[in-house]
Amino acid sequence: MGGSLIDIKKRIASTKKTSQITSAMQMVAASKLTKSEQSSRRFQEYASKVRSMTTHLASTQLAAIDNSDFSGFEQDMEMYQQMLIARPVKTIGYIVVTSDKGLAGGYNSSILKNMLEIIKKDEEDGMNVVLMAIGGTGSDFFKHRDFPVAYELRGLSDYPSYSEVRRIVNSALQMYNSEMFDELYVCYNHHVNTLSSSFRAEKILPIVDLDAKEAETYEQEYTLEPSADAILNTLLPLYAESLIYGAVLDSKTAEHAARMTAMKSATENATNIIDDLTISYNRARQAAITEEITEIVGGAAALE
Repeated sequence: MGGSLIDIKKRIASTKKTSQITSAMQMVAASKLTKSEQSSRRFQEYASKVRSMTTHLASTQLAAIDNSDFSGFEQDMEMYQQMLIARPVKTIGYIVVTSDKGLAGGYNSSILKNMLEIIKKDEEDGMNVVLMAIGGTGSDFFKHRDFPVAYELRGLSDYPSYSEVRRIVNSALQMYNSEMFDELYVCYNHHVNTLSSSFRAEKILPIVDLDAKEAETYEQEYTLEPSADAILNTLLPLYAESLIYGAVLDSKTAEHAARMTAMKSATENATNIIDDLTISYNRARQAAITEEITEIVGGAAALE
């Protein structure tokens, strides 16, 4: 009985230490979540401005695309067609965003499960797939299952700067322009709120979500330097890059929220275990005291 009491006491002590760690990790994740949400909101303002400028400058080309009338735009469309006009799809590229570390509940498993379903469907449809991974969990997952990973990026900071993701973004755009794939998607967990996230597979290229009707009109004339075409030629890749970077920021926010929720659940579970162990300890201690009293009474009766 004494050994049992000691074992229970050790388990209580170790579980308390674990709960202290998970509680600290929960607070750290909560702090990171707040900062990440602010960063994501600020970037959305920037992305909205880039979209507005791109739509305004590309309105003429977008109208031509909508009307399927490219006459008079041969030179211009030569510049824009790779990013604005869809081509026959034989190969699809996916940028899959996961975390480098675990302890984030079902954050990674949700993304990877959905990706397996997407890849299976693409293969059934006769499509080839090119995978690029942001985060070690996704990269290791695909390599373990013999899926070739064309590019991987590990070790992103908790608040990624654009310079950190520039390499994979530039590589993805170059692969698209060289026709290694005909469509590009970024797949990640979208941050809904603190308690939930949802899987998204957003189409990045070709850029098909711009609408000429969204273009702003200005009464006052203005001059563009060097030219609208030259600016648009730079702005279109910048817009595509902003979509990918925005998805990475959104995914990081969802990761912090998932880790905070997971650590909160772990802390609550540890507290419940401590309560149960405390009850078991008190019962065992009470049984030991009762046994000792019984032995003393029995010994005293034997001496009479």
